[in-house]
Amino acid sequence: MEKSTRNTLQQMFWYFIIFSIIGLLLETLYCYATMGIIESRKGLIWGPFCPVYGIGAIVFLVALQHYKGGNVKLFFYGVLIGSIAEYVMSYMLEAVYGSRFWQYVENDINGRICLTYSVFWGLLAILLLRVIKPIVDKWITKITAKIIKPVEIGLAIFLMVDCLCTVWAIITYNNRVIHQYHGEAIRENVENANGLQKACFWIEDTLFSNDIMRRTFPNLRLMDYDGKEYFVRDILQKIEERETT
Repeated sequence: MEKSTRNTLQQMFWYFIIFSIIGLLLETLYCYATMGIIESRKGLIWGPFCPVYGIGAIVFLVALQHYKGGNVKLFFYGVLIGSIAEYVMSYMLEAVYGSRFWQYVENDINGRICLTYSVFWGLLAILLLRVIKPIVDKWITKITAKIIKPVEIGLAIFLMVDCLCTVWAIITYNNRVIHQYHGEAIRENVENANGLQKACFWIEDTLFSNDIMRRTFPNLRLMDYDGKEYFVRDILQKIEERETT
């Protein structure tokens, strides 16, 4: 039982990684096909990951792992499960980061899910269960046979650090942009900061600079003091225009 649980957790771990990478590739290709540009669609500040797809794939696979019916029923299950998962993840991401990563404007519910993408979730459920999962399971078998345990542990630690730093980076970015827009001091009593605080300031100013964050998360939104939601990139553009006039 213990071995089975461990193997399941290991499989879920690799599902998250593989589908997060596949999701990023799909998002990038979709952006290029519809907008003609190559734009970052990452969900973490470091590494080629779009965690929404990794989590979504795990939700699908866990919820439908014992499904044996036809494709029509599977499609409707996919629409339902995918829409619920997307709606919940939108709230969770906003609660953690204080920002929205996506907002639909047509056929939507609170801007968090829309009919078009719900249909995609249904089609994706069929593709995932019937085609992709068997292929990915073979990949995982080969990967786990070759990669030693310390490498998996190291990768897991990296992802945890990546998640924590992404939260830190986005909160820092949002606060900095709001303060800059309103002409307020970003930090107070900097001269009295200790060594650890100065190291954190360096990380925020260098690794989480406005340029890096704008390239990494170009569609990030935030709430200003007035309670309205804005694209961070638009606020930055206004700041830069104001500084050059």
